[in-house]
Amino acid sequence: MSAQVSLTRLQMFYGDLDAPLLLRAMIRDEFKGEIALISSFGADAALLLSMVAEIDPATSVLFLETHKHFPETLNYARTLTKHLGLKNVHWLTPDPEMESRLDPKGDLWSTQPNRCCWLRKVEPLERAIKTLGVKALITGRKRYQTPERAEMESIELDDKGIFRINPLALWSKDRQKQETVARNLPEHPLVAKGYLSIGCAPCTVPVSAGQDERAGRWAHTIGIENEQKVECGIHLPANETANWSV
Repeated sequence: MSAQVSLTRLQMFYGDLDAPLLLRAMIRDEFKGEIALISSFGADAALLLSMVAEIDPATSVLFLETHKHFPETLNYARTLTKHLGLKNVHWLTPDPEMESRLDPKGDLWSTQPNRCCWLRKVEPLERAIKTLGVKALITGRKRYQTPERAEMESIELDDKGIFRINPLALWSKDRQKQETVARNLPEHPLVAKGYLSIGCAPCTVPVSAGQDERAGRWAHTIGIENEQKVECGIHLPANETANWSV
């Protein structure tokens, strides 16, 4: 059965399921042992991690440890891992040789942000998917976040043949917040300081009241590329990131 045919079948049987039921079907039945959750351990990460932990705490969790995170994010990752009883969290780091060659001063983010994201996120994730034999990735993306995500389905197939499971695609910000509070999940410590979407420390700033929550991501790129960067590349087609590594 081709991947495209499999996508049609999955969407037909599971596409309308709410997040917990969709996750249960994907983790326990369709991709048992071949599925992973990619998590930023950022502002909104706890809810999806909690849902996955309830189903199977041994599910692989992929955390891109870029070597550029806030200390608070690293501590939060350890806190949530312990709080939820996660048993299989992989801290994915940049290739040491590539890092020393491409970013010897550690300031690539300031001049070539796309290349920096490829080095620290895109390449490590692709490497882990191959090494771990991952067939499906669970993501925390939501339609309300960006115009590029507005038409996203709960089950997708990327151009590399990896299924993307987006359980919260149709959830609103309010519903997400209500469920997080109901589960009594610990909050990322930077949220209280105005960081409503949290990435690498050099590329993330707090947002003002009423501002879009992702406005603080890559704000410095407006002066570099005339248009603010909105994606790190791990959710983009290969043809859109092909020249990031050169």
